[in-house]
Amino acid sequence: MAAGITAFTDEQLRALINLRPRYENQIEAERELARMPYNLVRKQSAGREYLYEVTDRANNAKSLGPMTPEREAQLEDYHSAKAALKARVTASRKGVDEIARLARPLRLPTFPAPAGAILRELDRRGLLDGTLLVVGTNCIPVYSLEAAGAIADAPAETEDFDLAWAAETVAEDAALWNALKAVDPTFTMNAEREFQARNREAYEIELLVAPSRVATMSPREKPRPIPLPEQEWLLLGRPVDQVIPCRDGKAARVVAPDPRWFALHKLWLGSQDKRNPLKRRKDIQQGNAVLAAVAEAMPHYRLDADFVASIPPELQPYWQAWTTSRGR
Repeated sequence: MAAGITAFTDEQLRALINLRPRYENQIEAERELARMPYNLVRKQSAGREYLYEVTDRANNAKSLGPMTPEREAQLEDYHSAKAALKARVTASRKGVDEIARLARPLRLPTFPAPAGAILRELDRRGLLDGTLLVVGTNCIPVYSLEAAGAIADAPAETEDFDLAWAAETVAEDAALWNALKAVDPTFTMNAEREFQARNREAYEIELLVAPSRVATMSPREKPRPIPLPEQEWLLLGRPVDQVIPCRDGKAARVVAPDPRWFALHKLWLGSQDKRNPLKRRKDIQQGNAVLAAVAEAMPHYRLDADFVASIPPELQPYWQAWTTSRGR
């Protein structure tokens, strides 16, 4: 493999290949458990027994009617099914953790633990299937997995977490905000920057959106991003979809923009005078490194004449500069 990519060893590849089916089994079990009623209980009222469905942790409940042989069977079946699902969730999480804990000794790319927790909740809710993309620096380790090797000269550390709204149809009311609060109830909106939320540990989430996707956001959704035309570029092409180990010994699924458009967007960002100078240098390093990785190790993301013809005029200078630097 070319100098810009350090190919994964057979042992690293084996761990990553085995991680995804175990993670998918975990998420499938957790989704099934989440679809079940919160709880079913037997209650007495006025000398009669009733079956109640408890709907939340506050013990709000609604009656399903007096106990009958059919409701007795319903209660028994519910508890049996729930116990079986809980056992399946426990076993599947253990299987994921066994592989994810190998990430450090195997020197695999990893994902920040706080971001991983958020992504698992988004995945449970189906919000990684067309509604949200991971954007920004956190994409770099994911592109390493797509390239089957570590990407050289691409800074990958960040202390915040950027998401982009990508839904083409109107999403569930406050879908992202409900997921964030489920992960950590201390998340609040940043009153000075409405596109940002933070928790009590000051971990920050930023939401971005392209103008073409604003109409699919619920008016109640939080955070509230400012539409940015350049975000349209990150919706082009074919997203990357990988399961990556997290630094807390767990794993998360990441859906990130097509690496070709991510790279060109980064090169464009690095040329913007209004951009923080410290970030501009990082942007250019990441853009160059990811484009090189695509050229060297991602043949399924073609850099052919059809792709070049699709590059908008605003990005053409950055493509031309990159190809010139590589003698293409």
